[in-house]
Amino acid sequence: MTCAPGKPCEEGRKRRGAFGILGVMALIFVALSVASFLKSRNQAVPANVSYGVHSAVDGKRVFQAYNCMGCHTLLGNGAYLGPDLTNIYEHAGPAWLEAFLPSAGGWPTATAVQVHLQGSGPSAAGGTNSLDAYFKQYPGAAERVHRRGGGTTHMPNLSFRPNEVARLIAFLKYTSEMNTEGWPPKPKVDGLGFALATPMPGLAAADAGAGNPAAGPDAQAAIDPAAHGGQLVKQSGCTACHAPDTTRLVGPGWGGLYGSTVTLADGSTVQADDAYLAASIRTPDAQVASGYPPGLMPSYAAMLDDDQVNAIVAYLRTLSGAGQ
Repeated sequence: MTCAPGKPCEEGRKRRGAFGILGVMALIFVALSVASFLKSRNQAVPANVSYGVHSAVDGKRVFQAYNCMGCHTLLGNGAYLGPDLTNIYEHAGPAWLEAFLPSAGGWPTATAVQVHLQGSGPSAAGGTNSLDAYFKQYPGAAERVHRRGGGTTHMPNLSFRPNEVARLIAFLKYTSEMNTEGWPPKPKVDGLGFALATPMPGLAAADAGAGNPAAGPDAQAAIDPAAHGGQLVKQSGCTACHAPDTTRLVGPGWGGLYGSTVTLADGSTVQADDAYLAASIRTPDAQVASGYPPGLMPSYAAMLDDDQVNAIVAYLRTLSGAGQ
């Protein structure tokens, strides 16, 4: 642009102003770029978050390897087939996650959560090994157990190894510690009448007695040991990992198991009789079956008494057609 003859010429001033504004914008861009390489300003970062000895960085790799965002969302990003996982650790806690992830086809019961609370990881992270205290600290776990415990889910059982579960929990712990500025928003369920939308007052009190599988009147009044055992395996969350037929889920199917010959990890064999099955419930790592890693099944020694263990064995006996 050139100035017309006899007219005031402002081209130079405008050009200098444009270059000045461009220079200021360039300085802002450079400053923000440099700031992006500085250490986090009191923000949660994966390298600083861990669960036990496992880093959230390793957990992120597990999360990506299993393509969890193919069904779930984080901060609203991902697929919407499953719930958002951003704050799942904050709501449900480590013991519920340890109970759920290895056998995700079934919702954990209170007994399953109690079993995992005996482990060093959940008790150290949650600061308690009491089920009542845990439910007060993580009301989302109490709600999930109360509404859905023992039921089936739409999520498949994934072939997680024990260390992968702990790493994944470390990553979910990190996502719960992020400053999400209120995401995800709390859904409005006022006026909705179906069970999963109604308020659940007194969850901790309602679930306090659920930690004992024999607390219900049906279990106490059971006369048939096999029928009692059938109730116990559902209440204890066993059916999330074991099928009543020969189908392999997380653990072996129970159909035809009683009386069969089981090959152990060391190559030896043992008959699946009453003593073997009872010991497998109490101390599952004492004789690990071939094809299964140790540590896959938690011990129920502190959860089930002798009568309850014997009732479960009686139930397993019926699945082999051996009667009682």
